[in-house]
Amino acid sequence: MNDALIILAAGQGSRMNSELPKVLHQVAGAPLLVHAMESGAVLEPSRTVIVAGHGAEAVEAAARDHDPDVTVVRQEEQLGTAHAVDQARAALSDFDGDAYVLYGDTPFIRPETLSRMAEARAAGSAVVVLGFRAGDPGRYGRLVMNGDKLERIVEFKDATDEERRIDLCNSGVVCADAATLFELISEVGNDNGSGEYYLTDIVAVARKRGLGTTVVTCDETETMGVNTRADLAAAERAFQDRARAALQEDGVTLTAPETVHLSRDTHVGRDAVIEPNVVFGPGVTVESGATIRAFSHLEGCHVGAGAIVGPYARLRPGAELGNDVRIGNFVEVKNATFGEGAKANHLAYVGDSTVGDGANIGAGTITCNYDGVMKHHTHIGAGAFIGSNTALVAPVRVGDGAMTGSGSVVTTDVPDGALALGRAKQVNKPGLALRIMQNLRAIKARKSSSGE
Repeated sequence: MNDALIILAAGQGSRMNSELPKVLHQVAGAPLLVHAMESGAVLEPSRTVIVAGHGAEAVEAAARDHDPDVTVVRQEEQLGTAHAVDQARAALSDFDGDAYVLYGDTPFIRPETLSRMAEARAAGSAVVVLGFRAGDPGRYGRLVMNGDKLERIVEFKDATDEERRIDLCNSGVVCADAATLFELISEVGNDNGSGEYYLTDIVAVARKRGLGTTVVTCDETETMGVNTRADLAAAERAFQDRARAALQEDGVTLTAPETVHLSRDTHVGRDAVIEPNVVFGPGVTVESGATIRAFSHLEGCHVGAGAIVGPYARLRPGAELGNDVRIGNFVEVKNATFGEGAKANHLAYVGDSTVGDGANIGAGTITCNYDGVMKHHTHIGAGAFIGSNTALVAPVRVGDGAMTGSGSVVTTDVPDGALALGRAKQVNKPGLALRIMQNLRAIKARKSSSGE
């Protein structure tokens, strides 16, 4: 294929009440713009041009973070959608192929839909428009058809009463040969109610030229645009419903689907079980047969096959859990690798560490990995046993099969098979506790009687 994407990210008409550009607000852990870029990725475009307006520097940074090869152009004046697309003219001046116009605030166009638009182009239509049947057409632009030919697109404010009764609506997404697209835009005028240059007018121009124009339809939910915080919440719900259903179809058990929050790039293997109120941040992979128990939060991590995480566990970026690992309640793992069968069953913090196969980390254990400036590494060997309430002061190594006594502060390496005891010697003072309490009660009584 030799296709180009033109993604309009100028943020016109936003009512987000935000300093952040509209297209950078997030759904499922990723900006709306990234969702739009990924929708178009099915076309394997050789060029992607982002048209940015408000907050263009931030929009460009986000676009390049997702695709370093993207081209970003500016729309300094907001003169309508045709004017916005025209800003990509110079960037595509030497391009020979089809161009697809998408919108940075319309994140859910399915790959299958764009593929059908490509098929309609290949069948001979010069301009292909994406439409949808609306339950409540409201103020959408209407698609006026003549059989399977699209005659024109009329904006609601310019439509007659008869045209407003049409329920086939315009999504704004179009496809045409790039050179033809820009030729048509050159003939678009602004003689309308708002004085703007509408991209929709290219259909009428194409018809006057005798060019074929047609419509491909999709479900209305695909065309959901985001202009308000309420729209953003609705888009999040739509994504989550679709993503949960996809997991279930792939053989994942969600015991309370409506309570599980997924990210754009969450991957969960077959026969995994996800219990209620689990949150997946970006960058999580869970292998087959793993269980994520209730109220756990995962981000930037990998969970091996057969592992069990939670309940109430937190996996932060860089957590790598091998097969059959056990991470229990109130355990936090950050930038640490757990070997096969290793366990940290409760109340522990393991950061910047390597934990060997079959090692056991007792309750209350912490790796002291940060000195206020630098992070340091802890190595816990295979089969090691870390006693409860151990503080491992990094950098430190606990050898294979080694042990630490409960309550130890370990500051030097522990050889393979050795026992480390790093706690103060216990001293008992007979009767001292009783005398201290008697003295304190007496002091309290004197203060009470004196009115202090």
